[in-house]
Amino acid sequence: MNNMNYTNQVKEMCPVKVGAHHGCAPIPQEGQWTYSKKVEDISGFTHGIGWCAPQQGACKLSLNVKNGIIQEALVETIGCSGMTHSAAMASEALVGRTVLEAVNTDLVCDAINTAMRELFLQIIYGRTQSAYSEGGLLIGAGLEDLGKGLRSQVGTTYATLEKGPRYLELAEGYITRLALDENSEIIGYEYLSLGKFTDFLKKGLDANEALKKATGSYGRFAEAVKYIDPRTE
Repeated sequence: MNNMNYTNQVKEMCPVKVGAHHGCAPIPQEGQWTYSKKVEDISGFTHGIGWCAPQQGACKLSLNVKNGIIQEALVETIGCSGMTHSAAMASEALVGRTVLEAVNTDLVCDAINTAMRELFLQIIYGRTQSAYSEGGLLIGAGLEDLGKGLRSQVGTTYATLEKGPRYLELAEGYITRLALDENSEIIGYEYLSLGKFTDFLKKGLDANEALKKATGSYGRFAEAVKYIDPRTE
């Protein structure tokens, strides 16, 4: 405090003891109530969403923080081609940094920066997904969010008033055919699981056989009166 510079008005004031200081409130972290006074006191696994200024694209960011250091980062982006390359750089820029460093790091894409800001707020206030999980989540929990095939859960649909809806990609995979009933309403769909398809190919399976094994259907697909390709019909 001796190195502080004061105005003359403050210098002339008489000292009054600061007595009503009870310290910070505890926050829930990995199954414990902890007092976060330093960045090393922060731990937790959580997700956050960010968006860019023109709101053309968005980012879902997942971080696993142990003792203030980001040990695991999952960066998922949508809506902008350049954003995917930004995600590649951000994944390298995030791990090994403290949450304070990360929130002040240029993560290349505005949406990823915004997601980091939102995560920072969750983490420092004890609002993580692992707040009440004893010991927190293992490093690798981010990959488990992706499921088999390690692909993001993407939903892409499109519709016009004139021609109605088109399902293009859902959780099961790439939509190859829509099933319509006698009223031309969607009652199911056929999909290709791209993760499974690629895995079959890597194992040396014939492409046609791999395509067949990775294809499935949902809903009352078999009862359709008509099938259409959502991309061309």
